Amino acid sequence: MNQTEKDLLEQVTIDAPWALVESFATFKREHPDDVNRGMDEVVDTLRGHGVEVQVHEPELYLSLPGQARVEADGTTFRAKPPAYAVNTPNGLSGPLVYIPGTTNMDEEDAFESQLEASAEMEAKVRGKIVLTEGFASPAIISLMGTCGAIGVIAINPGVDIHWGICTTIWGTPGTDDLPNKPTIPAAAVNFESGQALRAIAEAGGEATIFTEMEEGWFTSKLPEITIPGTEEPEKYVLLHGHLDSWDVGVGDNATGDASMLEIARVLWANKDKLRRTVKIVWWPGHSTGRYAGSTWYSDTFALDLDANCVAQVNCDSPGCRWATEFLNVSVMSENHDYLAQVIKDVCGKELHSERPHRAGDYSFNNIGLSGYLMLSSAMTDAHREELGYYAVGGCGMNIAWHTENDTLEIADKDILLRDIKVYLLAVFRNANAAVLPQDWRATAREFQDTLATYQTEAGDAFDLSDAKAASDSLLSKLNAFYDGVADGSVSEARANIVIQDLARILVPLNFNRSDRFRHDPALTIPPLPALDQASKIAATPADLQGFGRTQLVRGQNHVIAGMRSAETLIERVAGV
Repeated sequence: MNQTEKDLLEQVTIDAPWALVESFATFKREHPDDVNRGMDEVVDTLRGHGVEVQVHEPELYLSLPGQARVEADGTTFRAKPPAYAVNTPNGLSGPLVYIPGTTNMDEEDAFESQLEASAEMEAKVRGKIVLTEGFASPAIISLMGTCGAIGVIAINPGVDIHWGICTTIWGTPGTDDLPNKPTIPAAAVNFESGQALRAIAEAGGEATIFTEMEEGWFTSKLPEITIPGTEEPEKYVLLHGHLDSWDVGVGDNATGDASMLEIARVLWANKDKLRRTVKIVWWPGHSTGRYAGSTWYSDTFALDLDANCVAQVNCDSPGCRWATEFLNVSVMSENHDYLAQVIKDVCGKELHSERPHRAGDYSFNNIGLSGYLMLSSAMTDAHREELGYYAVGGCGMNIAWHTENDTLEIADKDILLRDIKVYLLAVFRNANAAVLPQDWRATAREFQDTLATYQTEAGDAFDLSDAKAASDSLLSKLNAFYDGVADGSVSEARANIVIQDLARILVPLNFNRSDRFRHDPALTIPPLPALDQASKIAATPADLQGFGRTQLVRGQNHVIAGMRSAETLIERVAGV
């Protein structure tokens, strides 16, 4: 760490961010009016520090959950409806069927479902209300709606019930997305209620779901700070996080809002030391619009993001109680070593990363922005197990996540101060690096590993050797490129053009099914998604394998063409 970085981190204090956390702990930020109140407080505080703020006011389409309950066998069970569930204030009744779900919850289950569609599943659930373990996720609601269920009751794994959102549509729907809106009511219950309902289902009983939902267009404030760089002001790092929350949402995400507030204060005071620009944005519509705020920004400023954004950094759930380590941190491969060094330099901790989920405010994969962080620090698995907690999707793994218990005690002053410094140094270094820190060799090696896994799963059913050869060639070209950067034969200016533009090719190749500038659904995106059929083809009935091979031929063409485009870029710009 150089002296400028040390001096910068020394300027971080906990006073202003903690004051925001304490304030946000006093009011809910679910309804857009309350979210706008929170946005106003952030803006007023920033302007009090002399920071210039632009406030956008997009119209976002949101779903606001109200009350819910489940009635069965003469008993009323407390429930919560996920956002975008169908409104059934007068109740929807039907036979109750139990489908075993995920009982050993891990972090992935906060975002995804392990169940799959099949003829057998459809026969079981058609015309029935499905009762299953897990969160009321878009994957499970979409699956059951497709299979003909008329409603879903999700059994949460503990004593509390978690709010969520059940639409697969990413952001405000476009016209083409409207047919994919959820068509059935859904509700979540706690574990005890779930067991009672399971007994009713297994006895052939019925249930009635009551949900109260408000859905429509809302004017939402969205503050944006632009801290100009001194050498390449058109290029920027985007730091972002959501301000709306479930209930008061201290750990998810008042602590993140406070972190960005302090980072904005410190960087604004040191803008003369920035090579590139830093933009900081607070999102509305995260919880009630499936990332509607970040999606609006991604759509509205897509061409500028495409031309000038060098990295996106998500700030969600830092500074939580007991979150001593950096575990399951979302990092794209090309950023792993860079972020690991930042964390080590700030606090001497190791980074344990994972592939980013199709979740959070990663609304920029379609454009091709390289990204890192979403959730940051977390408690250890051993501590979580000692407390009897299951894994969740935020709050440092405190199970207060998405409940009314996510209150002030979930935040930790010392951990928040440390995490602010991690985010600050990551953004500052990224903005100031002479050569952008993304190492695409790591991504090419990830491609090699993915292809090896897919080939093993496909066996003799499909040959991926052409894609393997393309990934080998890409890695060789990247090795030559980075060698040229190291020995000076590739200039910094040309290197940065290549590194930024490689993101526009390789991120969508690895994280997107749709065309650029369109948003994939909020469902799992496997690595190199054009080739994920390789993981299924060996188990496909023989009379259907021809269709799988056809899909894989097309997918392999897509992947190889993308890798060749990356090589051509390196040759054309860097002369390697």
